[in-house]
Parts: sequence; C-alpha cells; structure tokens
Amino acid sequence: MKRQLRRPAALLATIAGTATILLWMKLGFFNPYSSSLETGPLQITFFTLCVPAVLAIVSAWFRRKALVLIAFLWSLPISLYLAMTPGIFAWFGATSCAYLVTYFLMLAERQR
Repeated sequence: MKRQLRRPAALLATIAGTATILLWMKLGFFNPYSSSLETGPLQITFFTLCVPAVLAIVSAWFRRKALVLIAFLWSLPISLYLAMTPGIFAWFGATSCAYLVTYFLMLAERQR
C-alpha cells in the first residue's frame, strides 16, 4: 500500500475519498438540520456519496481509470447540489472534482 500512495493519482483519490466519507458521516449523523429518525436521506446520500468514494479509492489503487470516471459521474449531481450550499458541505464539490483530477492523472500516468 505504501508503494501505491507514491503515485499522485492514488494519493489524491485516497485523500478525496476519505474526506468524502468523513463529510458524509458529519452530514448523516452530526447534522443539526436533519432528523435522526429518518433513514431515507441517509441511505440516498450513502449510495450517492460514500459508495462512489470507496469506488474511487479502490479503482485508483488498482489503476482502473474507467471506474474513477464512473465514481466522478456518479457523485457529480449531489456534489454539485451540495457545493451550492453555505457551510462545510460545499466541500463535497471539491472532493468530486478531485475524482476528475485523479482520472486525468491516471491518463497521464498511462501515457508515460
């Protein structure tokens, strides 16, 4: 794993994916504006934010550039929505953009 993190694409995907998971935990469990009794929004945000984050991390480690692009496209709609909100959840937009940068870095690695 240490060798994998020397590659900039894998490092960026790991940081962005981890940040997304941590932000999702704050959004789902420590958000004062949501009710803890509703599981619907929690499930929706899990499948639209956390699952693509894990996919981006794993696919960057295994050098699967198409899966990184899928993770970006999968998380893009909700990330754009949250990027327009004031507060900490606007960082979801930055983590989603980091998936796209990871994809371009993987393309550059492939061409070398």
